[in-house]
Amino acid sequence: MKPETVAFSLLTSEAVRTRAHKLLELGLDGKLLHFQIDLKRLDAASDLVIKTMRAAYPSLDVPLHSRWRHFEFQGIERWALISRKFGAADEAAHARAAFDLAIISVLLDAGAGLRWCYHDHVSGQTIGRSEGLALASLTMFQNGVFSADPSDPLRADAAILQNLQAEQIRLGLQITERNPMVGIDGRIALLHRLGRTVSENPGVFGGHDTPRPGALFDIFVNEANDGAIPAASILTKLLTHFARVWPSRLTLDGVALGDCWRHPLMTAGDATNGFVPLHKLAQWLAYSLIEPLQGAGLKVTDVDGLTGLAEYRNGGLFVDTGVLALRDPLQATHEHDVSSVFVVEWRALTVALLDLLAEMIRHRLNVDARSFPLAMLLQGGTWAAGRTLAQKLRPDGAPPIRVASDGSVF
Repeated sequence: MKPETVAFSLLTSEAVRTRAHKLLELGLDGKLLHFQIDLKRLDAASDLVIKTMRAAYPSLDVPLHSRWRHFEFQGIERWALISRKFGAADEAAHARAAFDLAIISVLLDAGAGLRWCYHDHVSGQTIGRSEGLALASLTMFQNGVFSADPSDPLRADAAILQNLQAEQIRLGLQITERNPMVGIDGRIALLHRLGRTVSENPGVFGGHDTPRPGALFDIFVNEANDGAIPAASILTKLLTHFARVWPSRLTLDGVALGDCWRHPLMTAGDATNGFVPLHKLAQWLAYSLIEPLQGAGLKVTDVDGLTGLAEYRNGGLFVDTGVLALRDPLQATHEHDVSSVFVVEWRALTVALLDLLAEMIRHRLNVDARSFPLAMLLQGGTWAAGRTLAQKLRPDGAPPIRVASDGSVF
């Protein structure tokens, strides 16, 4: 196997899941550096998640976890209204616009911090965190901030993205000294790199008009097998074609690995020894591209081929319910770098424990993975339960572990 092929093996959801479970096995043997695991406490986590799901979705008709849920505000599907108003020429054009929006919005979606909020002029409400970021990005997209064509605002053009002025984004996100956002420079840098990546690869992103991220839709259409696309392949395509979008952290034989980190206990029999891939934002984006693909008539198969998301609400759920316990409780009193072994361990355990929790909850609800994929559990319960529990336990609703965010990870 060529070295570069070994590196590309880390750009898959299978690698995320396999290596996360390896660390879980070490934890169950008491061999991890920072966390102890008590699987008996999964019952408490399961109780809370089911209670949370039934409160939000009494019939358990839970939609997939994706960015589109945040565009459905106060029962109104904002994107549906906006897209109908401007009117795409056909299903493919509509899908490209939806891809553009999802990609931009997800790249802006890392934790905003506890002080930032967004005033939504449509509802008159002030919203923080991920929901506020979603509405802010949707409004900017609607206003043509990312478009090079004034007559076609619902698009994102590479020429605009790579030259976006920081002040444009700060204005759209309503950032001021009194309304600061964590990691804003990292978010702007992501959009600039997105623009450059798309611009420099017209063969991938310039099939129908000027280069735009939404042209990735056509790649999926062309490679679909009888109109079907495995969910895991969505992630692989994102990590392959957008490899240079993510900050240049770890590389292997010249291949940028994105949201991938080192852990000294992760062993492998090749050059990937010590690497732990997590790909949180990329998987969040993969989940968010499923509905535009389905809306264009394609079938997305094996949604559970993607993994749970290694982010602080899901991870916080396991800490706050006692499934995960810190070997050194003092670690909870200070902020950690996202690359630290402590955070890598926590995030990887989160991915593996979400799989175990999903199995437990499916058994209790008498459903299977096909009818109730992990994406429904993320939407219906774990993320919301993690936030609710954090708000109950801490006045500011912060997660139990604080991570220094640069706006490009989670």
